[in-house]
Amino acid sequence: MFSNSLQVIVIGGGAAGFFGAIATANAHPHARVTLLEAGRHPLAKVRISGGGRCNVTHSCFDPTALVTHYPRGGKALRGAFSRFQPQDTIAWFASHGVQLKTEADGRMFPITDDSETIVECLMKTAAAAGVELRTGTPVKSVSPPEDSPAQEGSKQRFKIELKSGETLRCDRLILATGSNPQGYRWAKALGHTIEPPVPSLFTFNIPDPRLQELAGVSVQEVRLRLPEAGKSLKEQTGPVLITHWGLSGPAVLKLSAWGAKLLHDHHYQTTLEVNWLPQYNQESLRKMLLAVKSQLPQRAIATHCPVPLPKRLWVSLISSVGIKEQERWAELSKKSLNQLILELNQGRFLIKGKGVFKEEFVTCGGVSLKEVNFQTLESRKCPGLYFAGEILDIDGVTGGFNFQSAWTTAWLAGQAMVDTPHA
Repeated sequence: MFSNSLQVIVIGGGAAGFFGAIATANAHPHARVTLLEAGRHPLAKVRISGGGRCNVTHSCFDPTALVTHYPRGGKALRGAFSRFQPQDTIAWFASHGVQLKTEADGRMFPITDDSETIVECLMKTAAAAGVELRTGTPVKSVSPPEDSPAQEGSKQRFKIELKSGETLRCDRLILATGSNPQGYRWAKALGHTIEPPVPSLFTFNIPDPRLQELAGVSVQEVRLRLPEAGKSLKEQTGPVLITHWGLSGPAVLKLSAWGAKLLHDHHYQTTLEVNWLPQYNQESLRKMLLAVKSQLPQRAIATHCPVPLPKRLWVSLISSVGIKEQERWAELSKKSLNQLILELNQGRFLIKGKGVFKEEFVTCGGVSLKEVNFQTLESRKCPGLYFAGEILDIDGVTGGFNFQSAWTTAWLAGQAMVDTPHA
């Protein structure tokens, strides 16, 4: 086991960095744990998460089901979630005076609906555990143990050079720098492969006349697919919001995560297939529309919408296939009927770029998971180096899943750091 003078440095004052520092300090009370944050205000992403409410986790308590919400990293997280999952997150925060609540879609927030509750909890708990927090302390370089001779009584001595000129040394190092390119550079310098980072969780820019003048219109169940991906990419079904620039909403954000690399490779210029009525297949939709034509022949198609779509969207879609505003159901031709069915079930739209999702952002890519031991979150390339959070090639869809992977990886790293001695 280690001597009482174990020196641990955590770089990155976000959710994973704080949780890793706290877990380390609690598991090994005699260690000296220092948390370095380049900015003056730590936990910046926590503060803006969930519109300022902080979507702490998700109420999915089955690890097998939980991993299906991670476009990248799910397989590696399966075992990790059997050791620390959302139930453990809930219990941890409850034991530190923060109660969480579950919303209808499974997202979990503090009952205060205020991210400052989570920020204050992490800050106070870190201080109580003896973590030394140093803000406004940017790191210049990180050197591995073989490049920084061991000092007496210690086998592992990483050297951390600060931009101020100060040099720090530590026995164990946690990199929790999120998607900061600097963190990737340090990981690479320490022997790691970096999967190219690309954006995830974003909206679609779709300048299309069918969507013009419809900003604010939403549909509760829409199925989206990227035909370019073939069958290798999961299609996504859920709420969609029409915006001034194109499409947003949970289904869009989830598809952007699953399709992040494909969309990046296509320079965010590709086809999106939209099924506005996934509850109908083409045959059942045809039967229903023909029944309306038979039963209500004198009704105007534009004013009598027989499907669960907002009227403004219905009018736009029928207009796009050439159905005139005053045309009656009796006048609907077979050709127009076929075109309408395709428009409703397999509408094709061209994505012409990506937007942003509020002030939040997630990046896929990062440290290759093959080079990390997910029992301990320790590097397989550099003993004594650990990773936590988004620096890893892990990303989840929206809903609290990215925070959960941060809590889990950070907690496991903190526990393992004092359980696994190095020769």
